[in-house]
Amino acid sequence: MAIYLTKESKVLVQGMTGGEGMKHTRRMLAAGTNVVGGVNPRKAGRTVDFDDRAVPVFGSVHEGIEATGADVTVVFVPPAFAKAAVVEAADAGIGLAVVITEGIPVHDSVAFTAYARAKGTRIVGPNCPGLITPGQSNAGIIPADITKPGRVGLVSKSGTLTYQLMYELRDTGFSTCVGIGGDPVVGTTHIDCLAAFQDDPDTELIVLIGEIGGDAEERAAAYVRDHVTKPVVGYIAGFTAPEGRTMGHAGAIVSGSSGTARAKKEALEAVGVRVGNTPTETARLVLAALEGGA
Repeated sequence: MAIYLTKESKVLVQGMTGGEGMKHTRRMLAAGTNVVGGVNPRKAGRTVDFDDRAVPVFGSVHEGIEATGADVTVVFVPPAFAKAAVVEAADAGIGLAVVITEGIPVHDSVAFTAYARAKGTRIVGPNCPGLITPGQSNAGIIPADITKPGRVGLVSKSGTLTYQLMYELRDTGFSTCVGIGGDPVVGTTHIDCLAAFQDDPDTELIVLIGEIGGDAEERAAAYVRDHVTKPVVGYIAGFTAPEGRTMGHAGAIVSGSSGTARAKKEALEAVGVRVGNTPTETARLVLAALEGGA
């Protein structure tokens, strides 16, 4: 099992013919992702060769869905065009839109996440690495060769820390890893993923990675207290961030004690989540919990 993405997922790539789109489409295909088409109105009707796979280019997401039955799109378009790309995908009825693009204006993210939600489209991102179900499918830019299928579900604000925990626990493996993005507005939250992993019979333990800024982790802690029965292990990036200085993601806004790494750690530990002080210690806590030592 997995959440949001499986080997059955049929993936379109909006912006596939651009530099980043080409590079990561090739990597997704190499990971076994069923990429069924790209979307570019100016290049509709062409095909793009990726080693031994010829991928057609459609003029719109609607055309791609009609021709292939696609249910996932990965968005690699410039920030100025991201809102229109997501709205187009939602209007076409896509089930999942993975928005990799960074630098999208917040008001655009507010608009397209609300629009997609109303249309029944799940957004992962923006400004995220995407998600991977190891051994099945990879939608985004997460390296596919640093882990294997396993029993751990991972949800993370940070792309880099997603990769590090995947590598630290490479011998254990993951059910699905979701990089939700660190912008102030994201389409899929820690809580969404906690709920999905709680319902996934093959996820035995959940890793939650947060970072300074906002209150998403505190809200996730309240959700764990009330709804999650599986063990949860956490890590919060930003313990060494200097006071009074803007750090990292656009969402990393700290005011007084609110949004600090310590406040988040305390909120999680108060509901039984074990929180590591480093990624390596977090990985050790995961292994101990899987072995019944937590």
